[in-house]
Amino acid sequence: MFTGLVADLGRVVDVSSTGDGVVLSVSTKLAGEIRTGDSVSTNGVCLTATSVSSEGFSTEVMNETLALSSLAEIGSGSVVNLELAMRVSDRLGGHIVQGHVDGVGSVSGVVPDGFARRVRVDAPADVLKYIVHKGSITVDGVSLTVAGVDERSFTVSLIPETLERTNLGVAEVGTTVNLEVDVVAKYVEKLALKASGQEAQR
Repeated sequence: MFTGLVADLGRVVDVSSTGDGVVLSVSTKLAGEIRTGDSVSTNGVCLTATSVSSEGFSTEVMNETLALSSLAEIGSGSVVNLELAMRVSDRLGGHIVQGHVDGVGSVSGVVPDGFARRVRVDAPADVLKYIVHKGSITVDGVSLTVAGVDERSFTVSLIPETLERTNLGVAEVGTTVNLEVDVVAKYVEKLALKASGQEAQR
């Protein structure tokens, strides 16, 4: 489990494709804290470190993950948001993030707003239905508050800290991002459907 607070901007140093998926090698200052088998949120995707060095880690990305996330577009030199799994003693500074991508969105607008920047993201309908104004959304592994939502997109406002510490600082129109909705919304939907008798019909 993660909190959506990015700990480091890693850099992809190698991408090796095989018929079984892709092996990513990422350099990061977090290398000393990572052990083989640890979970690392990489642009919002929970991946397992398969090998670790003093410079970074490598991870295997299976074909299903490539098909359901933006990691298929990652290349050597790409900058990625990294977060290590939270400890029980950690503060939950963002919100509960699983690292399970619900869909892929596309940045459709970037507008300066004082010292902040408002970013609009077009998202699939099956993702948007869980997004509410002032609720939580994870974009490329970053926990954000929804500033607005309509029938095809949602908007977030990025403060200077987020712009500096994450790769959302260089997001532009057309940038593809991984989206994870607040898992609480999905639990509420399931319970509501069960209570109304619709769950059995699905």
